[in-house]
Amino acid sequence: MIVFPQMGVEPIKNSAVKLPKIGWVQFRPSREIPSDAILKQVRVVKRVSGWYAMLALQWDVSIPDIIPHGNPVGLDVGLTNFIATSDGLLIKRPKFFIDAERKVKLLQQSVSRKRIGSNNWQKAQKKVALLHEYVANCRKDWHRKLSHKICNDAGMVFVENLNLVGLSRGILGKHCLDAGFGQFFNILEQTCFKRGVYFQKVDARKTSQICPNCGTETGKKDLSERTHSCSSCGYITDRDVASAQVVLIRGLAAVGHTVKMLAEGKFIGIPVKQESPGF
Repeated sequence: MIVFPQMGVEPIKNSAVKLPKIGWVQFRPSREIPSDAILKQVRVVKRVSGWYAMLALQWDVSIPDIIPHGNPVGLDVGLTNFIATSDGLLIKRPKFFIDAERKVKLLQQSVSRKRIGSNNWQKAQKKVALLHEYVANCRKDWHRKLSHKICNDAGMVFVENLNLVGLSRGILGKHCLDAGFGQFFNILEQTCFKRGVYFQKVDARKTSQICPNCGTETGKKDLSERTHSCSSCGYITDRDVASAQVVLIRGLAAVGHTVKMLAEGKFIGIPVKQESPGF
């Protein structure tokens, strides 16, 4: 990566940027650059698919604060269902790297058979890098589409404030990294900001051990136990949906909204829907 921290006068002209000591370089803009914005910094990054320039702009605009409003949605993330929403929507987790792992193994075996530093070795290395970049792009594209789907009918979105570093170092760390929870939360927060949806993280402790209907602590559940059944009030629903409802209750309490219990009709009668990863 090359960073150009200081740019000259009028550094952008006709889809070209003037880099210090290099000169004019043509680039393909991904979006329109505001005419009244000032280019402050350029980062040039080399990836296996080509060169990319990231432009940092100074733009004098007023950004209003997003206040809590509209339909609230709580989200619970997991490895069986990537997300479960408080209104009963379940979306299965696509296994991006796991599905491509066999092909990665074959390509890496091909690399190991080549003489290090040879042209064939470099070509084989490039194939491995291209596959990893393709998997990463598929994951990011899916995260972006899912974040927009969540924001379509929501005015407030609440998620768990998870210890992502700890999850990545656990026994299921490989699957947690493949799911990309941290990237999804960042993309979801950006999407909420662009679409005027309120976003907030809440305490993630014991969300799967509390009944969202009566608040009774039900204790730890095995991973194989996929149904929440409260012995105190008799409320039964999917385990992940119950966790999402607890997240929603905590989020509403954090923003000062009155929380209605499930027995009063807030979540009663909402079916659990299954959706494929495609949109």
